[in-house]
Amino acid sequence: MRIRRATLETCHTATGTVVAIDVIRAFTTAAFAFAAGARDIVLVGEVEEALALRERFPRALLMGEVKGVQPESFDLGNSPSALIGLDLAGRRIIQRTSAGTQGVVRSTQAKALLTSSFVCAGATARYLMKQNPASVTFVITGAGVGTDGDEDAACADYVQALLRGETPGAAPFLQRVRNSTDGRFFAQMPPRFPMSDLDCCLSVDHFDFAMVVERQDKLLLMRAIH
Repeated sequence: MRIRRATLETCHTATGTVVAIDVIRAFTTAAFAFAAGARDIVLVGEVEEALALRERFPRALLMGEVKGVQPESFDLGNSPSALIGLDLAGRRIIQRTSAGTQGVVRSTQAKALLTSSFVCAGATARYLMKQNPASVTFVITGAGVGTDGDEDAACADYVQALLRGETPGAAPFLQRVRNSTDGRFFAQMPPRFPMSDLDCCLSVDHFDFAMVVERQDKLLLMRAIH
């Protein structure tokens, strides 16, 4: 299994199996949505696309952010802790974020697509080992202008270690999350995001499912696979 890395700027060239990683916070939030009962999540790149899909799927809930802020037209933001205790049983979610969902939308040449974060890292590795693809490309969605994306690179390193059959301790990887550009937002006073979100993002292997994306009816449809 060959392992490669890509960013939002290069993932359009990635082939084989692609895993888009967004620890803070898109694919942590998505995992908590599945845990709250969401049936599936449609991933989109633009707010306008999300709004158009709500016309097509009237019971769907819009979830996500633009520059970290929940659009007024959306039902849910990009906060995993805000989903704890919600009942989303059977609901379709349409998710748009500035980094995570972009990594999926832009990976147009991928043969297979997954998303991941620390909360489902182990399940992601087990799914990949079962599928045994020839190549896996981790998309470090947080790496961009003004952000180092090391929270996502740390998650990729953790999953890669699991794929090598190692049993890595989580602590060094989670410290990288805290020290990353986005992780330091939580150390600001007041924090840019709720501190409870960081707790969620640092909860390693909290869920026993991988998040697999399929192209279906011109949609990027994600489901939790146990």
